[in-house]
Amino acid sequence: MIIITGATGQLGRAIATQLVTRIPAAGIGASVRDPQKASDLEALGVRVRQGDFSDPASLPYAFEGATQILLVSSNARAQGGDPLAQHAAVIDAARTVGARRIVYTSQIAASPTSAFGPAVDHAATEKMLAASGLAWTALRNGFYASVALTMMGLALESGVMATPDDGKIAWATHGDLAGAAATILANEGQYDGPTPPLTGSQALDFTDLTGIASAVLSRSIRHETFPDDELAAKLGIPAGAAKFMLGMYLASRAGEFGPVNPTLEELLGRPQETMRELMAATLKG
Repeated sequence: MIIITGATGQLGRAIATQLVTRIPAAGIGASVRDPQKASDLEALGVRVRQGDFSDPASLPYAFEGATQILLVSSNARAQGGDPLAQHAAVIDAARTVGARRIVYTSQIAASPTSAFGPAVDHAATEKMLAASGLAWTALRNGFYASVALTMMGLALESGVMATPDDGKIAWATHGDLAGAAATILANEGQYDGPTPPLTGSQALDFTDLTGIASAVLSRSIRHETFPDDELAAKLGIPAGAAKFMLGMYLASRAGEFGPVNPTLEELLGRPQETMRELMAATLKG
C-alpha cells in the first residue's frame, strides 16, 4: 500500500487523486490530521486514517501495511515548530511498519548552504533519509507557481509589485508536480535518492511575471525594487518574517531556483501548465 501523508493539503490531495488514476484505490492510504476533511478521498476508495506528525504514536496505525510512504514536507517552522523532528518521526514509523521506501517532497534548492531556510531543512531531511536504512526518493520540486500569485496579490490591485532584487525562478504548478509524484510512486524505484530538478519550462523573475499579468489583465502592472533592509518596513511584517522572506530573494539571486530541466514534462508526458496559462485561469480582471 502507498500511504500519502498530508493528504488534505493542496499538494498531498492532488497527488492522491492523481495516483487513483494510475493504480487501484485499494492500494492507496491517506494519513491525515482530520479524517473528516478527507471524505472525498474516502469516496474514491482510498483508506483514510488519522495520523499527525506532531503525535508520533499515531503514525504506525496510519501507516499500517505501507510499502511506500509519501512524506509531504512539514511547514511546522512557520508556526515555530521543528519540521526535522516531525520528519524523523515519520522515518521511524516507516521502519516500524516495514515500509520499503519513503518518497519525500524536497526542493530544487535543497542544500545545507542555501540562503533559503526551507532548503536547508530539505537537505537535512535528505541526509536523514540516506541514513535511515530505507530506500528513498527525494522529489526535487521547483518553486510553487501559486506562491508567485500570492506574492503578487496586492500588486494586482495597486499596479505596483515592490520587492528586493530578485532572480529567475522556474515556477511549477501544484498540479504538474502532483502528476510527476504520482507517476514516480506508481513506478517504485524509478529514482533512488534525489530526482533531477522537477521544474517549470520557463525561468521567470518578477519583472517577467508582472509583464505576463499586465498582458493577461490588459492593464499595467510594473515591478519596482527596494533595498533588502527595507523589506520589513515596506511589507509591515516582523523582522523574523522579513528575514525568512529575504532568504528567498537571496537564493533566487544566487540562481538556486533558476535552472530549467525537462524531467517534469517527460514524467507528465504532456506540456506543462505555463505561468501565463495559470494566470489566465485564476486572475480576475
